Amino acid sequence: MRDDVDDILDQWRRERPDLDPSPIGIVGRASRLARELEQRLEPVYREHGLEAGWHDVLATLRRTAVAMRPTDLTGSMMLTSSGTTKRLDKLEHAGLIERRPDPNDRRGILIALTAKGREVIDGVTAAHLANERRLLGALTDAEQRTLADLLRKLRLGLPD
Repeated sequence: MRDDVDDILDQWRRERPDLDPSPIGIVGRASRLARELEQRLEPVYREHGLEAGWHDVLATLRRTAVAMRPTDLTGSMMLTSSGTTKRLDKLEHAGLIERRPDPNDRRGILIALTAKGREVIDGVTAAHLANERRLLGALTDAEQRTLADLLRKLRLGLPD
């Protein structure tokens, strides 16, 4: 089996035989795979009335089961603070989250799911997980565990 990354590797080997292009085999595939997976996740979100990026916010709030400070939410989703603010504004306008005063910080606010937001995220989660399971269908359960372990190791080992 070959994919387009194999063609890229062949081209580099032909044009620059003095270089080892093998990292492209992993980094190139990981990059392409991330984009392709996102494209296949979005339709399920849309079917449940979610815009791009909303699922991450709602799922983060649901799985932590507590109201969160915007900075903690930003860190958990690896977004910029302005990106988080834009998402929160849209989610609040849609009635899925609410901003409330932080009782421990007079200047702070907390972000929490509304009842509607909880209903939406609970409604999409089973379909989302089934979709992810379907997307991983080319791998056996053992291969999925191995891949998860290797991806964790790679991620934790990235240089600063």
